[in-house]
Amino acid sequence: QVQLVESGGGLVQAGGSLRLYCAASGRTLSSYFMGWFRQAPGKEREFVARIRWSDGSTLYADSVKGRFTVSRDNVKNTVYLQMNSLKPEDTAVYYCAAKIYLVGEYDYWGQGTQVTVSS
Repeated sequence: QVQLVESGGGLVQAGGSLRLYCAASGRTLSSYFMGWFRQAPGKEREFVARIRWSDGSTLYADSVKGRFTVSRDNVKNTVYLQMNSLKPEDTAVYYCAAKIYLVGEYDYWGQGTQVTVSS
């Protein structure tokens, strides 16, 4: 089992920045893919970014490319999502997730953290 706990959400003005945290525990994550997703009211959950724990390789949705950065800290077992130049359309509940295999669904999810960007 892997436990994921997100934090760092809040209210920010458009153009501002926030840093989300995903604290992971339960298993060694060196072989995992760690993802960030978000879900806005009335919309389906969408992929935001992903990092491969072993080599730090990343992947981003087009909507956040150049503004968001995903990273991880091996010592703290934490994944970060640095969000810059935030827009009102970034408003959503952000979730951290983990999976072992590149292909397939994510197996573990956190409880989510709310991000609200005011115009």
